[in-house]
Amino acid sequence: MALTEPSTQSTAQFYQRGSIPTFAAQVDPRLHYCLYVPNRLRDDEKAPLVVVQHGTARTAMTYRTHLKPFAEKYGVVVLTPTFPAGLVDPTDLHNFKFIEYQGIRFDEMLLAIVDEVAERFPVEKEKFYLHGFSGGGQFTHRFLYLHPDRLAACSIGAPGRITELDETLPWWLGTKGFEEKFGQRIDEDALRRVPIQLVVGSDDVETWEINNPGESNWMDGVEKTGRTRIERLRTLEANYRAHDLNVTFELVPGVAHRGSQILPAVERFFGALIETPKR
Repeated sequence: MALTEPSTQSTAQFYQRGSIPTFAAQVDPRLHYCLYVPNRLRDDEKAPLVVVQHGTARTAMTYRTHLKPFAEKYGVVVLTPTFPAGLVDPTDLHNFKFIEYQGIRFDEMLLAIVDEVAERFPVEKEKFYLHGFSGGGQFTHRFLYLHPDRLAACSIGAPGRITELDETLPWWLGTKGFEEKFGQRIDEDALRRVPIQLVVGSDDVETWEINNPGESNWMDGVEKTGRTRIERLRTLEANYRAHDLNVTFELVPGVAHRGSQILPAVERFFGALIETPKR
């Protein structure tokens, strides 16, 4: 069967919809991102932006692929950044999870990428939806503390290590020293305005990766937050509820540590919020 040629579109026009090729970030070409732009997106109407932050395995394109039907259904642009392993230290796997690494502020890198996308596509950049799973869940809840005003909602998926809102615990177990490290205070009033989903699979009980004393992503005291990712997310839930945050906890039946398999729960959470203003 002969391939159907695009009509009169230029190459640049052709790659403005659907699965957009991976681009180097202008803010730092070591970082990359890919997009899914729904075919029905109009240039004169800004679309909601959904950002999905990968975990340790850097499966950004996999998340983009899974979210294509969601993007078409709700008319949203999906952005999946890639923060490569091995930046500065070729053995490092964890750089982005704790926001700052070797002088790189990954929260600022993400915001710069969002700005870059908004220059090329009609998206709502001032407030976007952010989901992260595993290492991405670590990044997402720490990003929330820094930029609640930029989030329409956030979904925190199965983080192996949590940061509680607790001034008695040192960063990153808690938020003691947060202002000194990041140059700003945590705005709890702003946090309370962000709808937050905490989501994890009911079978996410393996502990080999999250109980690893002596490794670079370990800090004594982690063990007190729970043995499994489920227990640690329940600890974070209790902490958030004590601070009156707007929290929804979802335990997805029959799912282990598989980010793609909790996406339907994330899609329902974001989808309901995206649809709300249209009612």
